[in-house]
Amino acid sequence: AVEGSIMITDDDEIQNLNSTWRGINRPTDVLSFPNGENPPGYHAMVLGDIIISARTAEKQAKERGHDVQTELRILLVHGLLHLLDYDH
Repeated sequence: AVEGSIMITDDDEIQNLNSTWRGINRPTDVLSFPNGENPPGYHAMVLGDIIISARTAEKQAKERGHDVQTELRILLVHGLLHLLDYDH
């Protein structure tokens, strides 16, 4: 089993998180926070948290010529890849 959390939020909240955890005081599209170690005896692989800005996703969808659902899927996969330790 694999477990993780996904939060869809606004630009203000993701900017606050981006500033607190990355020292970058501006909104971003997606943030990923890996879990680290699983609690003893917990058999699911807990990947961590993915936070996506709905407003930024809307803007990027328009810029890229697709619908917001497609953009949200792209950002979800992007965040998931970071949780799996891929970087760019």
